[in-house]
Amino acid sequence: MSVAVRILDDGAWLSVNDERQVSVSELWRLNAPEFCQCEQTDFLAEGFLSARSSGRTVTVETYGQCIACGSSGTVGHVPVGEIIHGEFYGYDREGDVLTPVA
Repeated sequence: MSVAVRILDDGAWLSVNDERQVSVSELWRLNAPEFCQCEQTDFLAEGFLSARSSGRTVTVETYGQCIACGSSGTVGHVPVGEIIHGEFYGYDREGDVLTPVA
């Protein structure tokens, strides 16, 4: 089954199957020691650069800043949800600690 994953509105939204699913301006908890020196990065997503689906996992390449230390830049592809039987199921980006992938 084919699933369309793309970025809309100049990087403001992730769309899955033509439905807006994930927006910027969210605070994400990340395990991203290469991004900043904080034990846990409290990352404010400011924009999406690209999206991809690898197997069931949907990731977005995003940029933003750590609200604790002020580091800013790109963190790589962050997993934001899964595709199961053609439906998107988003992760709890505020509650779960997410780890960016290469």
